[in-house]
Amino acid sequence: MRLGKLPRREKSRVKPLVRYMSATVSGGFAPPPVPASYERADVVASWPMLDNDTIGDCTIAAVGHAVQLWTATVERTRVMTDAEALAGYEAFGYVPNEPDTDRGANAVDVLTRWNGAGFACGGVTDMLSGFCTIDPTQQGEVRAGVAWLGVVYAGLELPIAAQRMDVWDAPASDADLIGDYELGSWGGHAVPIVGYAPDGVVCVTWGALKQITWRFWSAYASEAYGLLSRDFVAGTGSAAAVDWQQLAADMQDLREGIA
Repeated sequence: MRLGKLPRREKSRVKPLVRYMSATVSGGFAPPPVPASYERADVVASWPMLDNDTIGDCTIAAVGHAVQLWTATVERTRVMTDAEALAGYEAFGYVPNEPDTDRGANAVDVLTRWNGAGFACGGVTDMLSGFCTIDPTQQGEVRAGVAWLGVVYAGLELPIAAQRMDVWDAPASDADLIGDYELGSWGGHAVPIVGYAPDGVVCVTWGALKQITWRFWSAYASEAYGLLSRDFVAGTGSAAAVDWQQLAADMQDLREGIA
């Protein structure tokens, strides 16, 4: 299995989830409740690998899996092809059959491109409506992002120990996060978080669902983003949870390169 997420890079114009979820809009604003558990991944019959077993395109594979879940939820399923995933990765400098160019990508750069130029997915150019930061240390924000928006795009600094785990878990003590459990000792990986429960979250990686305990998440999640898809929120009735006017203004600033 391959990784491919480069170290976190900040963009000051990417704002936090609370900016869009707690604003007062016409007629008042009441964010929807967050359930104790949430998962819609059962609407997807199978998840494609999207070449992430041979190249470090996890940041692009996560895009494809997010779109697949959103569109399956609203019964308009689109599935990214391997060729589309490859084309997306090539936009960040990868050249097929030139291993030295297989260097991965920054998560925030991928999301910025998705919001601007878009990525091909199932024969259609998919445009992200917007994205925002989520504090990975705040479980409540992670749950809200998944429950309200369907997907949280996450960056993990995986330890070598993760290579041999069916469920990604971590030692109870920070003092034991050494050796094979050392932060990032395997490398950076991007995954879409598509569900959660009292004991952890669920992601899609390498063509399958993966369970992650909250302890592992706390130890190894380095960045997280809420993804805003108009198709998804319209189809699930959660559009009222988002201040779209503010989001549109912020995303325009980002597209114009204002830092």
